[in-house]
Amino acid sequence: MNGTDREYWDDWQRSWDRQQEWYLPDREERFRVMLDTVEAHAGPAPRVLDLACGTGSISERLLARLPGAVSVGVDLDPALLAIAEGHFAAEPRLTLVSADLRDGAWAGRLPPGPYDAVVTATALHWLPAADLVRLYGDLAALLSPGGVFLNADHTPEPATPLLNAADEAFQQRRQQRERAAGALDWSRWWAAAAADPLLGDLVAERREIFGGHRDPEPRPAAWHTARLVDAGFREAGVVWRSVADSMVAAVR
Repeated sequence: MNGTDREYWDDWQRSWDRQQEWYLPDREERFRVMLDTVEAHAGPAPRVLDLACGTGSISERLLARLPGAVSVGVDLDPALLAIAEGHFAAEPRLTLVSADLRDGAWAGRLPPGPYDAVVTATALHWLPAADLVRLYGDLAALLSPGGVFLNADHTPEPATPLLNAADEAFQQRRQQRERAAGALDWSRWWAAAAADPLLGDLVAERREIFGGHRDPEPRPAAWHTARLVDAGFREAGVVWRSVADSMVAAVR
């Protein structure tokens, strides 16, 4: 196996999707709603920024659904970007960029804007509040007037502790069943990647970049919508919701 073998990278891409679905069984539903909203606001040929793109899961679905679309995927993780580069090696509609969203100059690494849509999923809750507020201002400047930003993420509501607890217990039981059937969780997936001859060094590099695992900073959807309006978006609201997660949309 070598770094130019498409099947090898495709297998890793599918493996990443399965690992993510272990945490998010409604992952495809949220992607569908996301792309519905992109198409509703930007039409059939949008220029999209895929923020914290990982292996390119959103871009893959975007380009399959909208053949006229183009996407710029941004991430800092060298292992996930390597999978994306191998998986999309023959796809000219996707450009991949390595950039750190915590760096205030990150947008300078992008192809020139503006963009019709910015999309992201299960990533921004890892950013400290100050970095996220600054990032929302950066995104407002990158979007064209009428452009849309979509963030599908973990946004538990503190006002519904009973609902939250019941859902968490239910999801834990589901995950236990699926793990017993062979599903990989986050730590097992990364252990497999670390043992891979082509990804092992990149996983080590990733550890140097991100350090050890830490607890994320989930915030309710209303926190996001208020700060998006403060950042210059004309309006913001929730377009999809589960018990613990939601998708916030904001129009520039």
